[in-house]
Amino acid sequence: MVVLNWNRKHLLRSCLESLERQRGVRFEVVVVDNGSRDGSAEMVEEEFIRPRRLPLRLICNPTNRGFCAANNQGIAAARGEFIALLNNDAEAEPGWLAALRGAFDGDPQVGMAASKILCYDDPHRIDKVGHWIYPDGQNRGRGSGDPDDGRYDRREQVLWADGCAAMYRRAMLDEIGGFDEDFFAYGDDAELGLRARIAGWTCIYEPGAVVRHRRASSLGVESVRRVELIERNRVLLAVKLFPWSLLWLNGFYYAARLSAGALAALAGRGEAARFAGVKGKLRLAGALLRGDAQALLLLPKMLSKRRQFERRRRLTPREVRRLILDNRAPLRSMVE
Repeated sequence: MVVLNWNRKHLLRSCLESLERQRGVRFEVVVVDNGSRDGSAEMVEEEFIRPRRLPLRLICNPTNRGFCAANNQGIAAARGEFIALLNNDAEAEPGWLAALRGAFDGDPQVGMAASKILCYDDPHRIDKVGHWIYPDGQNRGRGSGDPDDGRYDRREQVLWADGCAAMYRRAMLDEIGGFDEDFFAYGDDAELGLRARIAGWTCIYEPGAVVRHRRASSLGVESVRRVELIERNRVLLAVKLFPWSLLWLNGFYYAARLSAGALAALAGRGEAARFAGVKGKLRLAGALLRGDAQALLLLPKMLSKRRQFERRRRLTPREVRRLILDNRAPLRSMVE
């Protein structure tokens, strides 16, 4: 399994301690440190590798290569048939890894397994249990904000797994490739997951695989850089993978989502409300525009990747459209 870290030594320690408590499955851990300056790598060496607390290998990058490139490094270094990812800001319950592994049994077309991810500060509330997608390319955690009251306690197929706590079949990654490194961070698991679904693989949500997650620990919910990346990657995902019949409607869906978000912000709700005052809203608008401008520069590259992926496609454009609309995020959920 792969754990990625960037300047979160104390969170990383807690994450690795939760892996010490895993039972029922053999595993190795590959920690990829993205140029941390807070002593994270030294902590892993001194507290986990030397005392042999975990079967652990450490890869140290001199700079921050981003979520995608660093996870691809870890996946390449891992030796298992199945590769789990766990964010450094998440802590796994003792049966997490074994439960995820069990989701693949009996069906060779299962390429991904999704966890039940709970909010760290309120473990009786769902962070996400798989994913939805809005038809403009923005994704949303399925069940986000709902109480953990039993409604998500059934194993079932979902659109894709959240990269915070997921497992992937190596055969699937060998076939379709890993994370798209042009995404750097945010929306990368959505792109990989949708690409896998279009290639004919499925994803199973396993409710027994439980982790607790501290949301937005990397950049923070009010980071304009985070907004830029999310907006840029929304566009890139749609251009790369959406059928043309949905791409032509992208502007309509985007306008609908922005309008709903603006109304929610006026009522003090949603992520836009966190950017307080006129200056905050201008910062938010500027980040969205910069994200769109960055996406525009990458459009030729994404269109080239779209053409290259055609030979891997198993679903027709009509089937992809149906897959997206059947797993469409309610507009209300996109602005909460």
